[in-house]
Amino acid sequence: MGLGPRFSHKAGRRFPAGGKRGRGAKASWRPTPGRERQPRPPAEGRSEPALDTPPHLSPEALGYFRRALSALKEAPETGEERELIVHNVLKEVEAQALALATNRTGSEMLQELLGFSPLKPLCRVWAALRSNLRFVACHRCGVHVLQSALLQLPRLLGSPAEEEEEEDRKDGPLETLEELVLGLAAEVCDDFLFYCGDTHGSFVVRTLLQVLGGTLLESERARPRGSQSSEVQRAPARECKPTDFEVPETFLNRLQDLSSCFLKDIAVFITDKISSFCLQVAFQILHRKLPQFCAHLCNAVIGYLSTRNSSADGSPLLLFLRDQTSSRLLEQVLLVLEPPRLHSLFEDHFQGQLQTLAAHPIANFPLQRLLDAITTPELLSPVFEELSPALEGIMAQGHPGVVVALVGACRRVGAHQAQVLQLLLEAFHCAEPSSRQVACVPLFATLMAYEVYYRLMEEEGAVPAKHQVEMAAARALGEVTVLGSLLLQHLLHFSTPGLILRSLGTLTGPQLLALAQSPAGSHVLDAILTSPSVTRKQRRRVLQMLKGQYVALACSRHGSRVLDAIWSGAALGVRKEIATELGEQNQELIRDPFGHHVARNVALTTFLKRREAWEQQQGAVAKRRRALNSVLED
Repeated sequence: MGLGPRFSHKAGRRFPAGGKRGRGAKASWRPTPGRERQPRPPAEGRSEPALDTPPHLSPEALGYFRRALSALKEAPETGEERELIVHNVLKEVEAQALALATNRTGSEMLQELLGFSPLKPLCRVWAALRSNLRFVACHRCGVHVLQSALLQLPRLLGSPAEEEEEEDRKDGPLETLEELVLGLAAEVCDDFLFYCGDTHGSFVVRTLLQVLGGTLLESERARPRGSQSSEVQRAPARECKPTDFEVPETFLNRLQDLSSCFLKDIAVFITDKISSFCLQVAFQILHRKLPQFCAHLCNAVIGYLSTRNSSADGSPLLLFLRDQTSSRLLEQVLLVLEPPRLHSLFEDHFQGQLQTLAAHPIANFPLQRLLDAITTPELLSPVFEELSPALEGIMAQGHPGVVVALVGACRRVGAHQAQVLQLLLEAFHCAEPSSRQVACVPLFATLMAYEVYYRLMEEEGAVPAKHQVEMAAARALGEVTVLGSLLLQHLLHFSTPGLILRSLGTLTGPQLLALAQSPAGSHVLDAILTSPSVTRKQRRRVLQMLKGQYVALACSRHGSRVLDAIWSGAALGVRKEIATELGEQNQELIRDPFGHHVARNVALTTFLKRREAWEQQQGAVAKRRRALNSVLED
C-alpha cells in the first residue's frame, strides 16, 4: 500500500530511515571501476616496498594463538597470571606480527589480542609491522589490525611509562606510542593520494584522522572486530555520536598537516568514491577540533564546485548535488557549515530549486541535510515557503525523508509548526472532514493516506467520508515505519502537540500495545514520556490505555523497554497498579527472557511477599526522584 489513490505510482512503498539512495550504497567502499593503483616509491627511512606475497602462518602457530586467546579470555581480569599470559603471547605475536596480520583468522585473533595489550607490547607489535606499512595497510586483513591498533589510543595514550626490560635494551630504544602515530601520519602524508584512493588503505586514513583529532565516531566504536559492516559505513552522518579523548598538541598539528593534503588534489576527493570518504570524515573531525580550518576546507570545496560549467537550470552546484559521490560529500559540508555561510549558500545555489531537488532520487538527500542544518528562522522561512506547497507530491515521489527533515527543522527552530501540521493532514487526506483528524497517528506512523490505510474506495473528486470510529477501532495497527516514527516524535515535541495526543488517545489498548512493541513505534512512546510539551495529565490519559496490557508489554523486546521507562517516571499509585497486574502472571514473567528483567526491576517478588517493605522502598525512590527533579529545575 502506498500513500493513497493520488499517490498510485508509488503503491506498495515503504520508507525506511536512511533509505537506500538509489546510488549503489552497498558498494560504497569498492574501488572505482578501472582505477589503477600507482604507488610512489617509499621515501627514505619509510616502509619497504610492498611484498609480493605475505609470509606463511603455520597451522601450529595458528593453533597456539587460538589457545592463548582462549586462555586470556578465561583468566582473571587482573593479577599476575593474566599479566604473564599477555606478556608471553604478545612476545610471540611480535615475532610473527606480519604473518598474523595478513592471515584472515590470525588477523581477527590479533585484533582481539591488541585489545588486551599493555602499552609497551602494543608499541613493539606496531614497530614490527611498520617496516611493511604499505603492504599491511592495503591488505584486506592487515588493514583491520592497523585500525585496531589505532583504536587502542584512547585506552593507552597517557599511560605511565613502563620499566625498560633487558630485552628492550638489546633491541635498542623503543619508540613511544605518540611517536609511532606521528610516524604513521607522516608516511601517509607523503603518499596521501595513494592511501586515500586505495580500497583498504582509505580505512587507515579515516581512523588516523579520528585518532589525531581525539574524536572517535560512532561507526568506529560500534564496528565489530575483524569486520567492516556495510550498514555501518552507510550510516548517515547525523546518526554518529562522537566520543572525545585527550590528545597531545602534536596530534592536532599533524591533523592540520594531513588535512591540508586534501587541498592539493581537491578535484579527486570530490569526485572519487573511495577518496571522498576520507574527506567526509575529515570534515566531521575538523568541525569539532579545528573549526576555522574546517571552514577553509568547506570554502575550497564550494569554490571548486561553483566554478565548474553551469547547468542549464541554475547553479553549477546543482550538477554535483545529483551525483552519487559528490552529493555525499556536499551532505557533510552542509552539516558543518556555520549558519551565516549556510544561509549564503542557500541564497546562491539552492533557492528556487528545492522542489526540483526534493523530487530527484539522489539530490533529495543533500536537501535533507540542508534541512537538518537549519537553526535560524531567517533561513527556515524561505525554505518552508518554497517546499510547503509540494509536501504531498514529495511523499508521492517516495521521498518522505525530506518531509520528516522539514518537520524536524520546524521543531528545532520553533516556527511554522501549526502550518506544517495542517499541511501534513492535507497530504495524508485527513484534514477534511474534521472528524478524520483524530485518525492521523496511524496514518503518520505507517506513511499511508487515509483511504489506503482504511481500504476505502473513493472516486476522484468525491466528498470524503466522515471518520468511522468503529471501523478505526476494529483495524489492527499497520506496520510502523522508521520515518513515520520520526515524524510522530517531532510532532510530539511541538509546542502544542494536542492533536497528536488526542489521536493517540483514540487508539485501543491492543493498538497502543502494537505501537509500543514495534521497533520503530516504541520510540513514539519514549517521546510521549520525555517531551516537555506533554503535560503529566496528557501523558497519563494516553498511557492508561495500556492497562491490561502490561504483561504482554513486559514480555516483548521493545515493549519491556517502554514499560521500564513508564515505571521510572510513575508515581507510587501507578506503580502499585503495574505491579498488581504483573503479579497475576508472575510465573509467566519469570520464564520469559524479557519479562524476568522487568520483574526484577519492579521488585515483584518483594511486592508479592512483603508488600509493606516494597511500598517503603518505592516511596524512598520516589522521594529521591522528586528531590533530584527539584535540583535540576533550579
